[in-house]
Amino acid sequence: MEMNFLSHAFLLVVFLGCASSAVFKTAKINDRPIIVTCRPPQRLGVLAQEIKSSENPEISYIAASYVKFLESAGARVVPVRINQSQEDYEKLFNSINGFLLPGGGVNLISSGYAKAASVFYQLALKANSEGDYFPIWGTCLGFEELTYLTSGKILLVRTNTTSVALPLIFTKGARESRLFKNFPTELLEALATESITENSHIWSLSVEKYNSDEKLRKFYNILTTNKDEKLEFVSTMEAYDVPIYGTQWHPEKNAFEWTRPYIPHSPNAVKATFYMADFFVNEARKNFHHFPSEEEESKALIYNYSPVYKGNHSAFEQIYIFS
Repeated sequence: MEMNFLSHAFLLVVFLGCASSAVFKTAKINDRPIIVTCRPPQRLGVLAQEIKSSENPEISYIAASYVKFLESAGARVVPVRINQSQEDYEKLFNSINGFLLPGGGVNLISSGYAKAASVFYQLALKANSEGDYFPIWGTCLGFEELTYLTSGKILLVRTNTTSVALPLIFTKGARESRLFKNFPTELLEALATESITENSHIWSLSVEKYNSDEKLRKFYNILTTNKDEKLEFVSTMEAYDVPIYGTQWHPEKNAFEWTRPYIPHSPNAVKATFYMADFFVNEARKNFHHFPSEEEESKALIYNYSPVYKGNHSAFEQIYIFS
């Protein structure tokens, strides 16, 4: 079994409304996906976000762990810069195969991160409704942003979850969801019994708040929950009819971040990282957007930037900085 996982992991190298469920039917596979994230391959877009300590609002960053997370599953990453024009974002959307909203700590409504996320979310909804399969993934802040973009409300409540690893509480039928159905049984059992999902958030979507909002209930299926001392909150979700996914926890940290003692690095924790990445990149393989030319693609890739080592001075080992 271990050799099977290692072989599987070796092949891994990278994420917003109702739409027809027919968009999930596809016979073709794109082996060159690109994903972008909101902090600013398959070509995946990753969104960048503002640096709080900077006086220049144009300076933004992406934690390198999100890049490695996607690359480990076979994707290449395109940084999505904040404060770009609608035209620029539309052009980029038509060139990438998925979009990832990373964790962080900026405003869900007024930040450059939030504004870019809104554009890509709306573009993704429109594309999926027309049969153009385009996946989105939100982690932590990205998960929270998705709840706002879908509901139009800030429904988050404070929880004592700033630095803790937890086991997942699977909802009924969750193990047959798109996200989890192909996970090995032993890994699903580990996720349910071992503290291998890292949480770094002070805000959460409580199950009560989810149930109180009709838009969220109709759009997202709760796959897992967690609890702090007082309440139960949503920790993993997927949209019913479009390829949009969110985790309040951080699957990328287990394999690529080492600056905090509460980040789990056990074999099962690392396997969880790679299976989550593999799932999302395979979702991006179903999309066939591409850059107009190889030259434009090469100029857009994260390879044009060098990560900065932050060590114990940051929550991240390395970050990419954009100015």
